[in-house]
Amino acid sequence: MKIQIVISILLILISTNCAFSQKAEFPIVKGFGGIYEIPEATESPDPNAHYKIIIDLVSAADDPKQINRMVDNIARMVNLHGIAGVPKENIKVKVAVHGGAIFSILNDADYEKRYGVKNPNLPVFEALKASGVEFYVCGQSLIARNMKTTDVWEGTEIALSMLTTLTTYVPLGYMLMRF
Repeated sequence: MKIQIVISILLILISTNCAFSQKAEFPIVKGFGGIYEIPEATESPDPNAHYKIIIDLVSAADDPKQINRMVDNIARMVNLHGIAGVPKENIKVKVAVHGGAIFSILNDADYEKRYGVKNPNLPVFEALKASGVEFYVCGQSLIARNMKTTDVWEGTEIALSMLTTLTTYVPLGYMLMRF
């Protein structure tokens, strides 16, 4: 009887450990925004639907020497759709960068002047761009911080403002998310 209890406990521990030892997956944005398969999920994105999302990226990094967790969250959001079977072509994502997040999209030279390290966010932005994500930096935020358009990563476009970017794309059916 005792041996059966011990075996049952061991089987429970082994199965519990296996359930929590999954490896992160990167179905669309390679190397960033790792997510996990949830086989028991009863709600997930429709793999046949088309998604149009605009992200209001305003959050600054907690530590400028680390990837801004909200930048990585953009990659997670895209990958979560991917793991649900939504093809990359069916996910249109635009990011309007402003406020404290503006420093996350600086080019390496200007980032290093400010923080003493190369911009850790640029590899994430590059992977997102390779996945079809578009970036717009608020021109008003640049001016308010005495920055030039040449201070930002070359993979972004300069927008008149974050406000006009949102008012342009939300009426076109883009869902607004704030990070």
